[in-house]
Amino acid sequence: MIFSFSQDNKTKDDSFWKNVQYGGGIGLNFGDGFFSGALAPNAIYRFNTYVSAGVGLNFQYSSQRDVFKSTVLGASAIGLFNPYRDLQVSTEFEQLHVSRNFDEQFVSNVDDDYWYPALFLGLGYRSGNITFGVRYDVLYDEEKSIQNQAWMPFVRFWF
Repeated sequence: MIFSFSQDNKTKDDSFWKNVQYGGGIGLNFGDGFFSGALAPNAIYRFNTYVSAGVGLNFQYSSQRDVFKSTVLGASAIGLFNPYRDLQVSTEFEQLHVSRNFDEQFVSNVDDDYWYPALFLGLGYRSGNITFGVRYDVLYDEEKSIQNQAWMPFVRFWF
C-alpha cells in the first residue's frame, strides 16, 4: 500500500490578506497662531470588485494661540460600493471623543469633553487607488460637530 500526501502552500490567511488594502489621510493646517494636524489610518477588505468594508482610527489636534486647544480621538467603520468603475458610493460611521479647552480669557466658552457620532454618506470619482468626492454628515449638529458644516470634500488613498 502506497500513500501520497501533498500540501498546498496557500492558506486561507494568504487569500484574506491579498484582499486587504491600507490607506487613510494626513492633514496639516496652520497660520497666524493657528495649527491643526490630523492622522486617519484605515484598512478595508475587498469582497469583490464592487463591495468593500473596513475600519479606521482618527486623531486630530488643533490649537489657536491664546484661544483654545482641541483633541479629537475616535474610530470609524466604512462601507464602499463601486457600481461603476469610476464611481464610488460610501457610508462611514465615526464615533469621536472631543476634548476642547478654552483659555481663561474667554469666559463665554466652557471647556467641553463629550462623544460625538457622525454618519457620512458620500459620492466620489475613483481613479486607481485615489478617490475624490464629497460627503454629507446626516447626524450633523451645529453645536457639537467638529466640522463647520455638514458637507465636506474628501480624498481617499488606498495601497
